[in-house]
Amino acid sequence: MAAPGENLRINADRLWDSLMEMAKIGPGVAGGNNRQTLTDADSEGRKLFQKWCEDAGMTMGVDTMGNMFMTRPGTDPDALPVYVGSHLDTQPTGGKYDGVLGVLGGLEVVRTMNDLGIKTKHPIVVTNWTNEEGTRFAPAMLASGVFAGIHSLDEAYAKEDHEGLKFGDELKRIGWVGDEEVGARKDKMHAMFELHIEQGPILETEGKDIGVVTHGQGLSWTQVTITGKDSHTGSTPMPMRKNAGLGMARILELVDEIAWSHKPHAVGAAGHIDVYPNSRNVIPGKVVFTIDFRSPDINVIAAMEEDMKKGAKKICDMMGLEVEFEKVGGFDPVTFDENCVTAVRNAAERLGYTHQNIISGAGHDACWINKVAPTAMIMCPCVDGLSHNEAEEISKDWAKAGTDVLFHAVVETAEIVE
Repeated sequence: MAAPGENLRINADRLWDSLMEMAKIGPGVAGGNNRQTLTDADSEGRKLFQKWCEDAGMTMGVDTMGNMFMTRPGTDPDALPVYVGSHLDTQPTGGKYDGVLGVLGGLEVVRTMNDLGIKTKHPIVVTNWTNEEGTRFAPAMLASGVFAGIHSLDEAYAKEDHEGLKFGDELKRIGWVGDEEVGARKDKMHAMFELHIEQGPILETEGKDIGVVTHGQGLSWTQVTITGKDSHTGSTPMPMRKNAGLGMARILELVDEIAWSHKPHAVGAAGHIDVYPNSRNVIPGKVVFTIDFRSPDINVIAAMEEDMKKGAKKICDMMGLEVEFEKVGGFDPVTFDENCVTAVRNAAERLGYTHQNIISGAGHDACWINKVAPTAMIMCPCVDGLSHNEAEEISKDWAKAGTDVLFHAVVETAEIVE
């Protein structure tokens, strides 16, 4: 396959202007964005993306999960498309770049191809996957998961937000139920590339322009319920207490020790914690929390889970507490396609960008799509590794470098027609 010349680069100013224009839709309260999935702001962002893509000569398809597919035709009508994209939805206190860079970077790839008069054998499809964040309708990566056959459409439509509103109803309300069968494209994909900010500190700390993502961490969520006895904090003697909160504290320390014992790539913590009755002068009689273990090695995840359960049971037995475990989520580690990863690495080298292999610590749509098509990810640094926060920030140079590499990897994979 012919590679684009090393002098061919994207228009950084145009990309940055598009990022800033999209950020005006669903503004946050502290400089970021609140453009949660299937809200009016989400619909407005979709319409702007549609307009930009159609102005660039692309045609739109939308499936029954609201996934948007914007197509630039190739020269061979029988050639399978190369997909590129990410998501436009954000956290309630999200940044301007998480997901959005990957979608608008894909648009910039097509705009640059138009500027340079580049034709490819394979069509290019710029994609906006619905509800990647999962903040309003759990789980995360919901629509790409339905697309890849991980979840059913009925299951997704029935998901409810905290107000009891259903995913299917809200998708219909904002007018983004497409007529394509979700997943009908999954056997007709040549490859997919996703550009994303790292959401971690490694690339900035190491002074690298590009992260060549070779793997995605697997994830395991175990909900732990500890039951003791709620009683007065002042009048209950220490030997007579059944403090569920203290049991949780000791288990969380154990979780940290377990993660450290499987360094350098394993991590573990509890993010969601509910304490009952959560009163200042009542010893907690019940706690419910979710332990999040991650590793690129499925055997390590299994070992961490087992060590946690044994250790937690021992702690609770010694304290006279009851403990229950429920697996509430997770997915296996991801190994991205070797050829696609090589295309990303070669592009970075061709363009003179510093780079290193990296493992994605977060889940992304590419992790599900990798199950049905050759897939790879590109990462660029973000300031202090901060994400899922309105203070999330990247530089224009980082955005340009990541999108330059995306452009070269996509165009090379789609095969330039001279």
